[in-house]
Amino acid sequence: MTTLSELTKTRITAHLEVFVENLVNDYRNRAVATMTSVPEYLSLSDVKGGLKPFHAAIVPSEVLRISAFERGLVTRLGTSLEQCALLIARDRHFEAQRGYEVVGGVSTGALAEIDRQLEMYERTTSDPARRPSLDDMIASVLKANQSGEVSLRRKKADIFLRADDGSEFYFEMKSPKPNKDQCARITQGILLIHALRGLARPKANCYLAMPYNPFGNRREDYTWSYPRNYMPYDDAVLIGEEFWTMVGGPGAYEELLEIYRYVGRVKGKFIAEALAFG
Repeated sequence: MTTLSELTKTRITAHLEVFVENLVNDYRNRAVATMTSVPEYLSLSDVKGGLKPFHAAIVPSEVLRISAFERGLVTRLGTSLEQCALLIARDRHFEAQRGYEVVGGVSTGALAEIDRQLEMYERTTSDPARRPSLDDMIASVLKANQSGEVSLRRKKADIFLRADDGSEFYFEMKSPKPNKDQCARITQGILLIHALRGLARPKANCYLAMPYNPFGNRREDYTWSYPRNYMPYDDAVLIGEEFWTMVGGPGAYEELLEIYRYVGRVKGKFIAEALAFG
């Protein structure tokens, strides 16, 4: 028995085929500076800083184009994964939206408390026993939201879900190696959404969602330090299979990878020939 419906699989497959074709078409005729002679190459200029004389000297231009395609894939993969998450979520949740904007009033007291909580959290990095829990941080912000001048604020979630029981889920999707500043901003965003909604967990639930784990498939394999040190890691970080299970149910992660693999097999020859020969 599969987790994803056949209709959802079909929609994801169609999305990925178009995604791959558009990306290939963007790169297939892209000019690559080739080195027919050293003096000629050294006479070139590029305002975008794309000249790589040692690469061009030793690597065929077809391979350079494929390398540029791979970098473009890495850059744009996030949008594809967001769309896949949306298609999967629509099968299982009362409401699912992408690029969902949370709008509401937040008091000056709550905004100041968010900053105070972030400062306190970072200050206790070396002493986990003194760190506030995510629930405590949210409670402090909601309490502070009762005083001070109120102003209109907005915060966008990459994916928003509403379950059948009315509980809300907000996901910010990031690559699996966020830096320190990104982690701090995501924690700030989590607290802001709770203030905007005036809700604590489990009525509102906010997460950093990483679509895969580059260190292995188990949570304990994940060793990137910044989310562990600068976020409520246990309560607000979902990695790989954890995220896809929450969005689509058990087995959704493997089934999604199988669809990616299928599209890769179907489009593999097209990708190679289009990039190599234009």
